[in-house]
Amino acid sequence: MKLWSQYFIPTLKESPADAEIASHKLLIRAGLVRKLGGGLYTYLPLGLRVMQKLTQICREEMERAGGIELQMPHLHPAENWQQGPRWAAAREIMFRADSAGDGKRGPREPELVLGPTHEEVITPLVKAEITSYRDLPKNFFQIATKFRNEIRPRFGLMRAREFVMMDAYSFDPTDEGAIRSYHAMKAAYEAFFRRIGVRAIAVEADTGVMGGSFSHEFMIPAEIGDDDVIYNEASGYAANREKATSALVPADLPDAAPVGAREEFATPGAVTIAALEAAPYGVAADQQFKTLVYVGDGKLFLVVLRGCDELEEAKLGALGFGVFRPATAEEIAPVMGAKPGSLGAIQGTIQDPAALAGIFADQAIRLIGNGVTGANRDGFHVRHVNVARDLAVTKFGDFRRVRPGEPDPRSGQPLQVRRGIEVGHIFKLGTKYSETFGAVYTDDQKQNHPMVMGCYGIGISRTLQAVIEQGHDADGIVWPWAVAPFQVLICVLDPQLPEAMEVARTLAVAAEQAGAEVLVDDRVERPGVKFKDADLIGIPLRLTVGGRGLKEGLVELKGRSQREVVKVPLAEAAARVTAAVHEAQANA
Repeated sequence: MKLWSQYFIPTLKESPADAEIASHKLLIRAGLVRKLGGGLYTYLPLGLRVMQKLTQICREEMERAGGIELQMPHLHPAENWQQGPRWAAAREIMFRADSAGDGKRGPREPELVLGPTHEEVITPLVKAEITSYRDLPKNFFQIATKFRNEIRPRFGLMRAREFVMMDAYSFDPTDEGAIRSYHAMKAAYEAFFRRIGVRAIAVEADTGVMGGSFSHEFMIPAEIGDDDVIYNEASGYAANREKATSALVPADLPDAAPVGAREEFATPGAVTIAALEAAPYGVAADQQFKTLVYVGDGKLFLVVLRGCDELEEAKLGALGFGVFRPATAEEIAPVMGAKPGSLGAIQGTIQDPAALAGIFADQAIRLIGNGVTGANRDGFHVRHVNVARDLAVTKFGDFRRVRPGEPDPRSGQPLQVRRGIEVGHIFKLGTKYSETFGAVYTDDQKQNHPMVMGCYGIGISRTLQAVIEQGHDADGIVWPWAVAPFQVLICVLDPQLPEAMEVARTLAVAAEQAGAEVLVDDRVERPGVKFKDADLIGIPLRLTVGGRGLKEGLVELKGRSQREVVKVPLAEAAARVTAAVHEAQANA
C-alpha cells in the first residue's frame, strides 16, 4: 500500500504545448514521465511501475519460450559495425561517442557508437563461445536501453532518441530449426501482448535494412499509428503497407494482343500523369505506363507501373541492391535520351540501354496490355504500346502500393486499411550475419556450417505509450489490469477522520491479500479533484470512503471503464473488494 500524500504523482490539469497526440498528453498529465530534451524522458514513479511490469511480463514469456537473458554493453566499437553488413545504412541513425570530449580521437582510441540494436555484438560473442552443433540451438535476449539519432523526435516515447527494448537473437544449426525458433518467438510475442491486455496484430513486413527471408511486425491498431495495416479479418491476412499484396492481377491473366502499330504523338508540356489525362489527350491514368528511374549500387534501373499506381519503394529491396535511391534528372537524360515526364521502357528507344541494371515492371501493367508511355524524346509520347511486344522488361514483380478495396490474396474479399503502432518486430535473418562474422559450428561429420539466425525486438517504452493510445477516454487513461501502476485506488474523502483511514487500511489489506497493488489517496483535497485525478491516472478499480458514507454504513466501488457507482454495505466491503480483484485477475 502506498499513500498518495507520501508518494510522487505530479498530475497536471493542462496538456503541454508540444504534446500532439492523446497518449503523449496523458503521459505528461498523469505524471508518468517528464521531458528532459528532444526524445529524452525521465520515468516518474507511476511510469516506472508500468515499465517494470511490462518488462517482467516480457521476460517471463521470453524465458517460457526458451530465451536466456544476458546484458550487452550500450557502447560498441564502430569496428564491429564496419565489419557488419549494414554500416552504410545504419551509421546515420547512430550516436557517436567521443571519450576525449573534444571531438577528436587519438590514434589508439577506438571509435565508439551507442547501440540501436545488438546483432553486431551478439554474433561475434556467439562465434567465440559456441563451436559445436551440440551447443545449439540457443536464443539470447536482453531488456535494455537503446539509442537512435532521430532527426525529428516526436509523439513522446513513440519516436524517442533513447528507448527501452527487448532484443533477442536465435542461433540454429539448420533452416528448419530457425523456422521453429521464429514461430516460438511469434507465439511468445502473442502471449506477451495478450497478457498486457492490448490487441496486437501480427502483420507480414518488409525486412528492410535487417535483411533476411521474412518478418512480421506486431501492430497495435490506433488512428495515430505510424504505418498502415492492410488486412482482411475473415481470412486473417494482414501485412503492413510496405509488404502488402493483393489479388488484383489474376495469376492466369493472358498477355494482351497488340491493337496496332505503335504511334508517336506530340505532348508539349505534358510531363505528368494528370496532364495526359486532361484534354486534348484524354488518356486515363490506368492506361498509362509510369516509368521511374532509380540508382541501385551506382547503376541506373527502371521501374514501370500503371499511371494510377504509386510505387511502394520498400518493395524495391527485393531486387537485391544494397543501396538504392531515385535518380536525378542529370543522371537520367544521358541514359534515357529525355528528361523525366517523357520516359518509357520501349525496346529500341533508350539511348544507352547498356547503362541500365535492368527494367523491372509491376505485374499490374499487364492489366493495361496496350497503353501510352513516354517516347524517350522530350515532348512526345507513344500510344498502342503493348506490354509483351514492346516493353523490354527484365523482370516482373510486386512494386505497387496496395489500395483498400482490392481483393485479398487469400480470400478475394475486399482488403481494409487502418493505422497501427509498431511495437514489435521479428526477423528470420538466415546466415547474413553469421557468414559476415564467421559464426560457424561443426556438425557430427566435422563439417563447418554458418549458424542460421533470427532476431526479435519489442519496444517496451513504446508499448507503454501504445497501451495508453489504445486505452483512454475523455477523462484519462484506462489501464489494463496487468500493467496498471496500481490496480486499486482508495479515495478517502475525509482523511482527517481516523475511522475513514482505518476503513481504507482494512480495504487495502483485503485487496493486497487478493493480489492487487493499492494506492490510497489520503490527500486533503476536494472530492472533485480526487475523482478527476483518479480518472486521469486510470487505476482499474476505485473505492471511495467518506464520512457521509460511513454514517450510512456504505462505501462506493467503481470500475474505471464503468459508468455506474456501486454502493456496498460496510460489513460486506472487504469481501466485495476481494471478489472484484479476483474477477479482474480472471478477466485480465
